[in-house]
Amino acid sequence: MLPGTRTLSMVKESRVGVALGAGAYLCWGFFPLYWPLLEPAGSIEILAHRVVWSLLFVALLLTVTSKWARFRSIWSDRRLLLILGAASIAVAINWGVFIYGVTHDHVIETSLGYFINPLVTMLLGVFVLGERLRRVQWVAVFVGFVAVAILTVDYGRLPIIALGLAFSFGAYGFLKKKANLGAVEGLTMETALLAPVALIFLVALQFHGSLTFGHDGLRNVLLLVLTGVITAIPLLMFGGAATRLSLTTIGLLQYLGPIVQFILGLFVFHEQMTSARWVGFVLVWLALVIFTTEAVANHRRTLRQSAESLAL
Repeated sequence: MLPGTRTLSMVKESRVGVALGAGAYLCWGFFPLYWPLLEPAGSIEILAHRVVWSLLFVALLLTVTSKWARFRSIWSDRRLLLILGAASIAVAINWGVFIYGVTHDHVIETSLGYFINPLVTMLLGVFVLGERLRRVQWVAVFVGFVAVAILTVDYGRLPIIALGLAFSFGAYGFLKKKANLGAVEGLTMETALLAPVALIFLVALQFHGSLTFGHDGLRNVLLLVLTGVITAIPLLMFGGAATRLSLTTIGLLQYLGPIVQFILGLFVFHEQMTSARWVGFVLVWLALVIFTTEAVANHRRTLRQSAESLAL
């Protein structure tokens, strides 16, 4: 392949990656509009349906993409099973907390969770992997900590929903990186591990007479079934973006989701923002500006040093 052709191909791939990544994060950003449509189903029933229908959808994708052999090989890898088992618990907590938040008028707090997630991920690197933060990164962490303290005072409690989302998603990302699996195979195994519990819960609801599915009209049935589709599609889009883009670009795109959620909470769901909450959010955004600017500068510095070393 000629150099010019190779460059053009890389540019096209990068554009496709940006489109896929933006699409994935925008889907996640607009999720708060979907979950309230599932009423009168409760948060835990919605979570159970999300697990079951996601499993069926990704199993279909495994068939279409001919990846069953790779999926079956996971069962013989005990270490990988343990990692995916922990990942399934983390994603179940993340999904459950998110569904509860958006169906109980805490959309802005869910956006806060994903805004502070990069800072939590950075701390996981320090305390779990033994990584060392640069001075500017510690500044970003400190500003984020002050923001959470201010929001805690204003809420009269710790922002549990935000922290639950940030730590569960941070743990999930860490475990997914350790597993190093394709998006379809990984999600299939995670939902397969969760599905028995979800099914038992749904059967128990049926015997108790409180199951919504099948008892609240065809529209409710279809919307619950579609939870599997809307769960898998942005994950697959993200997987396509991750193979085409640098981590720096993905890191910048990830803010699209919480920005959309914040706007929805403020202007669509009309959630209250006190002066103290504005201060807290502004400090979080300041921490993210510091964190992102430093990360981009460090990435460019590393590339420049690598180029200089190759030139010698």
